[in-house]
Amino acid sequence: MQNPAPSCGKLGPGHAPCASQTGRESEAPARACPGCGQVRAGLGEGGGSPMILPSLGESRMNDQPHVAAAASTGADAVARSFAEAGMPAIFGVPGGGSSLDLISSAKAAGIPFVLARTENGAGIMAAALAELTHRPVGLLTTRGPGVSNAANGMANADLERAPVILVADGFGAREAAIATHQLFDQAAMMAPVTRAQCRAAGHPGAAAEVLAAAMAAPRGPAYLELAGDAARAPTPPAPALRLPVLPAPAESDIAAARRLIAAAKRPAVVIGLEATEPARCAATRRLVESLGCPGLVTYKAKGVLPDAHPLFGGIFTGGEAEAPLLREADLIILAGADPVEFIPQPWRFDAPILDLATAARALEYRRPAVAITGAWEIAAAALAEDAPRRAWPDGRLVALREAWLAALENTASGNRGMSPSALVRVTQAACRKLGADPRVAVDAGAHMFPCTTFWQAERPCDLLISNGLATMGYALPAAIAAAWHDPARGAIALTGDGGLLMAVGELATAAALGLNLTVVVFNDATLSLIDIKKGDRDLPGGALDWPEVDFAQVMRGMGGTAWRAHDAEGLTTALAEALATKGPRLIDVRVDPGSYPAQIKALRG
Repeated sequence: MQNPAPSCGKLGPGHAPCASQTGRESEAPARACPGCGQVRAGLGEGGGSPMILPSLGESRMNDQPHVAAAASTGADAVARSFAEAGMPAIFGVPGGGSSLDLISSAKAAGIPFVLARTENGAGIMAAALAELTHRPVGLLTTRGPGVSNAANGMANADLERAPVILVADGFGAREAAIATHQLFDQAAMMAPVTRAQCRAAGHPGAAAEVLAAAMAAPRGPAYLELAGDAARAPTPPAPALRLPVLPAPAESDIAAARRLIAAAKRPAVVIGLEATEPARCAATRRLVESLGCPGLVTYKAKGVLPDAHPLFGGIFTGGEAEAPLLREADLIILAGADPVEFIPQPWRFDAPILDLATAARALEYRRPAVAITGAWEIAAAALAEDAPRRAWPDGRLVALREAWLAALENTASGNRGMSPSALVRVTQAACRKLGADPRVAVDAGAHMFPCTTFWQAERPCDLLISNGLATMGYALPAAIAAAWHDPARGAIALTGDGGLLMAVGELATAAALGLNLTVVVFNDATLSLIDIKKGDRDLPGGALDWPEVDFAQVMRGMGGTAWRAHDAEGLTTALAEALATKGPRLIDVRVDPGSYPAQIKALRG
């Protein structure tokens, strides 16, 4: 393992700076520093004074920079920087070395630690909580296998644009000189999926640097290595925490956008993950309503424009299902829609594009006619103020939306179990009847199409999903994070059996925490989405399916309560009992996968 220069603490090829971008965002209300009590702007939803690290190449500073209180150890310095940034929690699986020191220091700084059963699960929990709070969230692992097991969770955070800070144990200089056991270049492993890699030894500002890099646009994870000796070593005071803010959009770009909109007769808005932040959500809704045009949402933007809104135009993936509507548009406005959210197919539409984004896109599916970058909610609000209303022909949007829903409907093809879309509808109807309002987390797999289509969202982050990475094993840990974050609302994990098998240990996490959580399993004993893709390939038996698992028994063994259901009546009864039960519960539902192929063809073409 390379040892970076002690004076900088940075890891990576050539020990390059942790980050070099400027004009990056901070979204938090003022809060008191846990070290000294001074109130200053931080993370969250309200903006605040510019807080840009000098090492990030930005000269704008607070007039009177905050100076954090002296920390006695390296772990204290990290924890206090995390607390000052408004970190709501650290998830993880501790080992030896620095793990216990950081958990203790975090507790003293007011940051709770949540023990998961796997590092991957902990990483998904952290990313989900970061999306819900718009704040950086911690992930803690031991060195070696702890880091390698966290790789999928960090890749998920990267492609979901979630600011997760992985703090991993490492090797001190003396250990690294003689060790081979568990030794590999952890920073190099994490480099492709993190915005920065830093080592805390001899570098009291390391936590501040990774926080700034993670909160930069587009947001994403960062890696901090904290070896045991560095965690316990006396450490000088950490520098002021200065986080980046987005620049205001250029007036010339807003003027160009006005001209585009004025020339359009049938605009449409595609809303993406960046619009889930409250100010952007409000500005986006105003823009859609002012234009009187359809608004489509990506999976991650479900609820920014509610499904029940009269201008809701459906879900945008880049596939065929939404194409009839967008082919009629003569201007497509991308409101915070990141290309990572689109399926890998060519752009299908000829209309000019107005792109509203926090930062220039690394990849453009099609070059926009006008791009507005930075705090684009300012531009959206300005455009909404004087937008000419461009009502589509009476009834046209309703007809297109109904055709979209009909194309994605699926019905049971035999006696194998419930249709997936019926399962979703029955589940939400039962929740509404009983006055429950849970968030839902959806796993990757064929069942995600009826879940995202038919679950009605009213607010941003009502539905959580891994879209950029589309990892299986997501729904349960993400739902755990949602239920932990908001016990009153609780959460439902909508998962296939394959995805649950990848995360089944986290049922014990839910039970230990006593969460208000319901797991609904789409059980068809098959990797259904992959089975559809096999075509005429001759595969050996057992390549894509397995003996049916009794997940109800598994849940009971983990300390929860459980039911099994095979039809709508049984599911309705099970849901009524489950939602009246405290603690985590699971409903194992047999589903009929026979209608998936037609649904996926309608969706993607």
